[in-house]
Amino acid sequence: MPSISDTVTTADGSCPVTLHTPDGEGPWPAVVMYPDAGGARPTFRAMADELAGYGYAVLVPDVYYREGDWAPFSMATVFSDDAERKRLFAMISSVTSERMTTDASAFFDYLDTRPEVRGQAFGTTGYCMGGRTSLVVAGRLPERVAAAMSFHGGGLVADDPASPHLLADRIHAAIYVGAAQDDRSFTTQDGETLDKALTAAGVRHTIEWYPALHGFAVPDNAPYDEAAAQRHWEATQTFFAAHLG
Repeated sequence: MPSISDTVTTADGSCPVTLHTPDGEGPWPAVVMYPDAGGARPTFRAMADELAGYGYAVLVPDVYYREGDWAPFSMATVFSDDAERKRLFAMISSVTSERMTTDASAFFDYLDTRPEVRGQAFGTTGYCMGGRTSLVVAGRLPERVAAAMSFHGGGLVADDPASPHLLADRIHAAIYVGAAQDDRSFTTQDGETLDKALTAAGVRHTIEWYPALHGFAVPDNAPYDEAAAQRHWEATQTFFAAHLG
């Protein structure tokens, strides 16, 4: 799929992004794809190409751009290497809800200017911490998000004013959550809490549980599960076609 590298001016600087589009002539509806804790890397550029092939312009941001020229993580060893694990969690903690929101506003403004993009409401999707970002953005910028997806997202129910379940009454988007089994960051009880909050707020939503572990959809994650990943692509294609296409 065609892609370009660019930068988006945000409130805090310049965020490197890649924009992936289908073959042929647009414009197309746009989706922001938020990476997992490992950040933007070749795996996510390949995943963006996959999603672009379904008929979308897909933006992948470097959510750690405030760190400067940061060294990539090895997802095979990052959680077993103490120094790398500390570096990873320090970078994760730097991506606050406020930063998610201001960055997303800049990403949407950028997409508004692109000739490849049509429409003024967008899709979001994300993995792990990016799954939380996807739903936080849907709650914080409701007029700009038409459809939001989260795959093995953590922290969707938390003691935090920006927790997605507490933003439910602000969400206009349709919501899809693809949850992992035995995931301490999003338990079955969390799923019930989120479901009740979204139902009470009248939000169109689906929460599905995949028989796979946290990280199942991302090819360079150790728990990657090919069957679950294929199911997630099928869900993605169906969901965005219904609510964004």
